[in-house]
Amino acid sequence: MRALLVTSVGVTCAAALTLPLAAPALSAPAAHSASARPPSLSPESPGSGPPSARTEAAPNEANEANEANTGDEGGALEAPEAAPPRTGETRAAALAGSTQSLPLEPLAAPSDRSMGPATAGQGLDRRTARPFSLVGVVWDDAEAELHGTVQVRTRATGSTSWSDWQDVETHNAEHAADLGSAERASGAVRGATAPLWVGDSDGVEVRVRPEAADPRHPAAVPLPEGLRLELVDPGADPAPEPAPGAPAGRTVTPAAFTGNPVPPTTTAAVPEVLTAESAATSAVNADLAPLGAAVIPALTKAETEEEAAIVAAGAKPYIGPRPKIVTRKGWGADEKLRERNFAYTKSVKAAFVHHSATGNNYTCKQAPSVLRSIYRYHVKSSGWRDFGYNFAVDKCGNIYEGRAGGVAKAVLGAHTLGFNTNTMGVAVLGTYSSTNPPAAAVTAVSKLTAWKLGLFGANPKGKVTLVSGGSGKYSKGKKVKMNVISGHRDGFATECPGARLYKKLGKARTSSAKLQGR
Repeated sequence: MRALLVTSVGVTCAAALTLPLAAPALSAPAAHSASARPPSLSPESPGSGPPSARTEAAPNEANEANEANTGDEGGALEAPEAAPPRTGETRAAALAGSTQSLPLEPLAAPSDRSMGPATAGQGLDRRTARPFSLVGVVWDDAEAELHGTVQVRTRATGSTSWSDWQDVETHNAEHAADLGSAERASGAVRGATAPLWVGDSDGVEVRVRPEAADPRHPAAVPLPEGLRLELVDPGADPAPEPAPGAPAGRTVTPAAFTGNPVPPTTTAAVPEVLTAESAATSAVNADLAPLGAAVIPALTKAETEEEAAIVAAGAKPYIGPRPKIVTRKGWGADEKLRERNFAYTKSVKAAFVHHSATGNNYTCKQAPSVLRSIYRYHVKSSGWRDFGYNFAVDKCGNIYEGRAGGVAKAVLGAHTLGFNTNTMGVAVLGTYSSTNPPAAAVTAVSKLTAWKLGLFGANPKGKVTLVSGGSGKYSKGKKVKMNVISGHRDGFATECPGARLYKKLGKARTSSAKLQGR
């Protein structure tokens, strides 16, 4: 699969023409450096700034001093000497988020020696770290699978109590760019677990155990090489947007996310100047909202149909009202992290619904922080070009722009291995294997798909035939008939989007079609 690259801010339409992506340059997996992706060869590509804006600091300038040891009921803890910010991250960048990467160490062998030496596993004992809110484990070879279990427990910042052991979803390879795609073949992609949101923490312990031997598998499968624990700090939330026309110093009330109490009035700051990368990300939504907008406002059905005549001729009469969408600027995406070019596919024929598997221990106010953490984990830790999903939905029904390129366009994502072409991926933040998804989240999926699929003439209650790019369920080139709104498990042998969310997709299809006027 190849992707169309936009090489000018003025180019805003998707087409069938394809060019290879510029491969991001990361150091060899063994060293696991996280140097930033290099500037694109095209100086006018969206998101590109002057070369100086992309230059990273030398490692000795990036590493912060280690924090002093802090104790708890278990005694003094080891200072995180092995957990500086990733190489190339300056102090200024760390204020907007950072990643600590710690190589795992062999764990003591279990007392049952019959299990074999391989079952000893790897991990890290309790230790103090700089603040983080999301964790995950990565390894060198993206094609290698982790056959085993990953568990972590953390200490909330400023406390002495530790959480219970929490499971980290290890089967995550199916959330990825298609095999043979430029993104997959960049040399930067690593194997990775799903990320897990743990909230503001400053202590961590992790253990990774391989599957034990059984009659069918006499020897335990060894763990992948180069296992590392990733600790992600999402950084601070973006400053509230001043009200339209309000000069600096005026008292304004920032817009609140659905499900959150209205915040107190604050003194508006002077709006920040957009970087070239931020301006490019916003410019591809120029038909929908002003440059630099934090939110794309909702429209009525009549207004949407009128707009669709401009952005997607032929979308009438079956299209749902455009929902409110929080832009990447609205949730605070650092546009310098992603690959600078945008990648497109030809159309959007289907929507795959996912759960993020990051856990349900977040508030709607924290959702932007969860998104920034996942984004950083996808790019810096997993080696992807950008946030993997095209959209995200939180438990309160807020809808967020995902991968950059324009919310009304056919942006190529990395969400459903084998079926990223001509589809979109929607991730509901949380884990819905045994927990019911909130009704607000399911409603948001219906609203989003009614609008976005309508732009491309797709019927949410219909069927579509897609060609597999190769996955764990369908061989490459196989034609597969699916629901236009499908769960991730329909395209890959996976538990995603969780049994409870999957059961709600029938309702989402019906509601989405009704919103389209079908």
